[in-house]
Amino acid sequence: MMKRLLRRYKKKSQIDKEIRHTPLEDVGGSSPAQKKKESGRFSLSTREAAKRFRAHALVEEKGHHDVVRVGLKDSVWTDLYHHALTASWPAFTAVAVLSYLLINLIFALLYMVAPDQITSDSQHTLLSLFFFSVQTLSTVGYGGMTPVGIYANAIVSLEVFIGMMLTAVATGLLFARFARPRARIMFSNTAVVSSESGIPALCIRIANLRVSVILSVDVEVALSRLVMGENGHLVRKFDQLLLVQSHVPVLRFAFVMAHVIGPESPLHGKTMAELETEEAEIIVTVTGTDEALGQTVFARTAYRFDRVRNNHRFVDIVVSRPDGRIAVDYTRFHDVEQH
Repeated sequence: MMKRLLRRYKKKSQIDKEIRHTPLEDVGGSSPAQKKKESGRFSLSTREAAKRFRAHALVEEKGHHDVVRVGLKDSVWTDLYHHALTASWPAFTAVAVLSYLLINLIFALLYMVAPDQITSDSQHTLLSLFFFSVQTLSTVGYGGMTPVGIYANAIVSLEVFIGMMLTAVATGLLFARFARPRARIMFSNTAVVSSESGIPALCIRIANLRVSVILSVDVEVALSRLVMGENGHLVRKFDQLLLVQSHVPVLRFAFVMAHVIGPESPLHGKTMAELETEEAEIIVTVTGTDEALGQTVFARTAYRFDRVRNNHRFVDIVVSRPDGRIAVDYTRFHDVEQH
């Protein structure tokens, strides 16, 4: 029994090794004799193959923090609005609360310089002047403490002015963060190289997670890889991967993008091992117009080639129910099957 399992494991390892060093357009193909017999099928031009694949289809990230920028200073004060929009909600809330407390503390210390110019029924403390600053900054003014001197009135006037400005800025930032258009587009966890009908194609599935549709969707897919330049330095090269259908008039549920791996494709003749050596990635960008918001939305993702499954296809997630309605099973959105 153990010997049989060991033989199966060695056989599977050998198959995986052969797949890694097999050109993508040949993965999942036939034997050499069958390939020779069906050579006419693979000698199609990209346009002819795309036409045949379209007929079949109708039936149906490195992050910013992974890069260290040397010699480039990212100043928060010179790009404050951008940092306020892109910061996470916990970071944004923490900075807002700390700034609010710090401003009131500074003005409380300014009031401590001349406490006799602030009338009150009790003795002034730093805490009482802090709360007086809070009332002044928010223009509440309960009347328990009032300024009576020139110095105190000048500080109060400055604080009221700063308070109005900060209220306007905080309101604008909160509205901008909430109103910023976001596309709830889901990408498949893996990309697949499908060889159905003898036509190899790189496929990626996307889905609209909102009830409202996305109009005029444009999809762009590019191959990013490190290549040796003429000067002997590594450079990042981007090659566009032409899709069978790059424009979708209406994205209601899900859609499978397909790039035919023909003779004109940048992936033609490439093996998985070569692409992994070149640190190759598939970059996908999606733009469209949200019907409910009337705003342009966009989404992006990237696939390293360890997330590309050869000789697989996506399972069908759209089924017809007995009552005549269509059901979309998003729980199987990422599922693939071998063919």
